[in-house]
Amino acid sequence: MTRWRPASALGFFPRTLSSLSNFYTSLYGPLLLPGNGSAATLQKVACFIRADSPAWDAVDLKWLDRQSPVFVELEQALRSAGMLVQTYFCAGNWYLPVRGRSYRQYFDDLRSSVRNIAKSKNRKIERSGRARVDIVTGAAHIESAIEAYQRVYASSWKVPEPYPQFIPGLIRTCAREGWLRLGIAHIDGEPAAAQIWIVCNGTASIYKIAYDKRFIDLSVGSYLTTHMMEYALDVDKVNEVDYLTGDDKYKQDWMSNRRERWGILAMNPRTVRGGLAIARHIGGRMAKRAFQSWIKKPPKSPMAARIS
Repeated sequence: MTRWRPASALGFFPRTLSSLSNFYTSLYGPLLLPGNGSAATLQKVACFIRADSPAWDAVDLKWLDRQSPVFVELEQALRSAGMLVQTYFCAGNWYLPVRGRSYRQYFDDLRSSVRNIAKSKNRKIERSGRARVDIVTGAAHIESAIEAYQRVYASSWKVPEPYPQFIPGLIRTCAREGWLRLGIAHIDGEPAAAQIWIVCNGTASIYKIAYDKRFIDLSVGSYLTTHMMEYALDVDKVNEVDYLTGDDKYKQDWMSNRRERWGILAMNPRTVRGGLAIARHIGGRMAKRAFQSWIKKPPKSPMAARIS
């Protein structure tokens, strides 16, 4: 569920318990068994965190579903455990509820400006006879597909990956599990655009997209998107297409709905670094209250609350 960061040797940065998330995370949430009462379970977890020794200065959970009941329950549990809690926005998330539509029905429902531009650009590419689209779904030819993806990515506008082996490993794992939809658009036999979609449990998640800057005038990225969308709706028959994090305009063109990912920052008013974090994030008046709470005798340990 979580990872932790030790306090700074200079004493400025709080000892923080964080969500098990990183650069590549688009959604995070605690794993809870159904039927056990999530609110009560989270209350117990928060009490154990609060009573841990050495004490945590802060708990930082991010990429949570703001609309999920667990978000409110986490917030309440951390407050009940004596922490000062602040919620914060992480990113927008554009998605498409398919509602049983075919690709043709979906395409006809797009805004006329998006639909007309896509038709015009696709017609131009197809008439040229220069384009070919491959969609890789399994282990066959996976290494050549990874190589093509990496060539496109290296020639795109994207910054280099901070962990170069992560995406190839993810592609291989998804291929092994049957989740992979790796689309490669070729122009004159050369990889020009690439997209990684992950299809699982009725949802197609658009994880990575890139195109070679040399082919920008052909709108080869949009051309590939239409082929990937057609495969997801007509072959995989997914219930939802998810563009994951970000409010980029092109995502709004293809998707119809928006939700948000948020974070919860809980700070401990009974540690010095926790008080400094409160001063930084919440302000002077709340910091004063936190300091007054800190100098008082701490309450009884909540360790009596045991996780069953």
